[in-house]
Amino acid sequence: MKKFNIFTGIDVSKSTLDFCIIDAKANVLIQGKTKNNSHGIKLLLNHFKKLKVFLNEVLFSFENTGVYSMPLNIFLSERKCDFAEIPALEIKKLKGITRGKSDKTDAKDIALYGLRNLDKITLSSAPQIEILQLKFLFAEREKVIEAIKTFDSTNEAEGFLPNSVFKIVSPINRKILAHLKKALKSIEEKINKVIEQNEKLKQQKALLKSISGIGDVTALYFLLATKGFSVFKDWRKFACYSGIAPFEYSSGSSVRARTKVNHFADKKIKSLLHLVALNAIKYDAELKEYYQRKRDEGKHTLLVLNNIKCKIVSRAFAVISRESPFVNTYKFAS
Repeated sequence: MKKFNIFTGIDVSKSTLDFCIIDAKANVLIQGKTKNNSHGIKLLLNHFKKLKVFLNEVLFSFENTGVYSMPLNIFLSERKCDFAEIPALEIKKLKGITRGKSDKTDAKDIALYGLRNLDKITLSSAPQIEILQLKFLFAEREKVIEAIKTFDSTNEAEGFLPNSVFKIVSPINRKILAHLKKALKSIEEKINKVIEQNEKLKQQKALLKSISGIGDVTALYFLLATKGFSVFKDWRKFACYSGIAPFEYSSGSSVRARTKVNHFADKKIKSLLHLVALNAIKYDAELKEYYQRKRDEGKHTLLVLNNIKCKIVSRAFAVISRESPFVNTYKFAS
């Protein structure tokens, strides 16, 4: 990590940015508030001219608040400023005991976090446009699928309600379902089009699908969660993010809990990996043999499945790193 002389903490909300600028000795130089738009961010950067500070000396830190922090993310990236998007929970855990809360104090706490944790901060960058497009298309796809499930459940009433009652709703229900399925097809076509137009994403998706059990949806979410395999150094980091990495729980001589995964995880990729593991033990001879061997040894089913999830994640990162499809050498073993 490079050396910084100035640290800026920014508390992001829907319409405003509360900021606090401190020096390397934690002295507050400027505190204020500006609009959460391009004009407001320009006004924020103008403060550094008054302080006679170059932007390459400044570390900007702010919480990752999804779409609300995106204008700040993109603006700082375009001007090649150094910034870090930090999970809100991490800042909260490291604040210690606090009383009360305000955007002004939050901005200062974020600035202090950047100063005190410089050794562990990883600089962020704006995701490529295609990843953002796929992210929002995937979110819309999830909403449509949930809506289809909800409206499809109406058909369960058929045969239980009088026909005269069911017929009042059924024509409307069919029209809504037809419209939703048409919308789902349109979204999936747009997703495929975005991937097809980006050679790198197209290649990465094909490589991921060469692994037994990984289909279109899981391959797509791999690309979204890793931002095109640009934010995780290795598969173990991603396994931790996915909630499949086991951790020891012990303290002193009396606390000896079993090793288990942590509930802080991306629940979507965790559930997708579970489905991938179930498919893999059916169609991948190597993983099927591994699953059966471990079950015969008395290992719990979920423990073995979790190990298989880790193997699948390691395969995913391996094919991307090698830039070559997965080859199951197990079938060539004598």
